[in-house]
Amino acid sequence: MLLQIASIVLTCMLNSDSVGWLLELFFHDLGLSYTNSTPSNSSAGENSLTKMMNEARCVSQLDVRTGYFGMCVRQRGVVWICSSDASGLAIQIGQENDPLDLIGAAARFKGDVIFSGLLFMAVVVAFASVLLLATFPSWHEETDNDTGSTVGVKAFPSQPLSQVSLACSFIASMLLLTSSLWQHIGSVGAGAMAEISYQGNVHTSIGTQAVTMAWPSFTL
Repeated sequence: MLLQIASIVLTCMLNSDSVGWLLELFFHDLGLSYTNSTPSNSSAGENSLTKMMNEARCVSQLDVRTGYFGMCVRQRGVVWICSSDASGLAIQIGQENDPLDLIGAAARFKGDVIFSGLLFMAVVVAFASVLLLATFPSWHEETDNDTGSTVGVKAFPSQPLSQVSLACSFIASMLLLTSSLWQHIGSVGAGAMAEISYQGNVHTSIGTQAVTMAWPSFTL
């Protein structure tokens, strides 16, 4: 849980500079790119649509990655351009280099599928739990009346305080679980639908780093 909190806070703090966009690029949720091969498994009823998309795609080479805070695009494998403004990226890249509007599809995925609110709620609740843990009594020294020696004593926290702290930890874990499921299922479903909708002219990838980070964070 602390790993997830640290990553979210760090990404938010650095979201406006180059390091923040490197984190966004590395921990992306969904990637879209044009395929270099011609789809050959379409049915007779899909041949015209497949042919039209294949002709529109032509030789476009564009990679798009999107996450919670923005998206990054790369043309012809040269350099990544990142921004939170999808329309600005589309204008900068040009319609001729993105004929099937992968940037628009990624923007719709970012706006309609993934939701970062649960993560921020988990941060707030987990931080409250940490504050409550900080109020727990620590070790202190007392003098034994029988022997006269100094002994270390660990006082137990009050039961209501312990219950509230445990409840905050449980709520934060459930929020992380819900967010992880939402992120994973949403990304996989959107990726599969994109490949089907674009008739094999687009290749999708799921951000394994983001998925790998989410589930161990919930476990911790």
